[in-house]
Amino acid sequence: MEKTSTVIKSSILAGICIGIAGFGFLALGGIAGAVLFAFGLITVVCYKLKLYTGTAGFIVKGEAGKLLIILLGNIVGCLMVALLARVSPMDLQGAAQKILAGRLSIGPVRAGLLAIGCGFLMTTAVTFARRGQWLPLLFAVPMFILCGFPHCIADAFYYLTVPFSFIMENIWSVLLLYVCLVIGNFIGCNLYRLIMFGEEKV
Repeated sequence: MEKTSTVIKSSILAGICIGIAGFGFLALGGIAGAVLFAFGLITVVCYKLKLYTGTAGFIVKGEAGKLLIILLGNIVGCLMVALLARVSPMDLQGAAQKILAGRLSIGPVRAGLLAIGCGFLMTTAVTFARRGQWLPLLFAVPMFILCGFPHCIADAFYYLTVPFSFIMENIWSVLLLYVCLVIGNFIGCNLYRLIMFGEEKV
């Protein structure tokens, strides 16, 4: 049984890893930026850190509280990196605002449905990476970005980087959007288990 303090520290570090990956994506963008984002998940898996989308597909009954702690810790880690992004001379805030504006334009329900795709890719990638097979991870990360499948932890970093004025103008829409992304990712992370319930895992 892991100590709560250990879970908190690990989840904050995981958030920092994803935040740094998001920092790189905002700075570079495009296919190259999407590929570099894979650094975040590779680091999380190698260090065995607690990431919401790397954990949700493997939790067992009674671990909902632990998953919430991981989500909150991830957000704190993202906030730390977002503070760095705010002092960067690059227009990271503008790039992050474009991402958030795009999410808001399609609405929380559609964004949440798209988030299912990201969750499925993440659980698949982590499953194979734990077996020492890294290619699925290297493909899955750029794929979820290029397909526009929201990742709730990456999005936490983007939203925390966006100018405060824009966030405050859309605060309730942003909160509803974020809840839908978290739910969508959770469903996607467990899609294999939901469909193959009672069957032997591959």
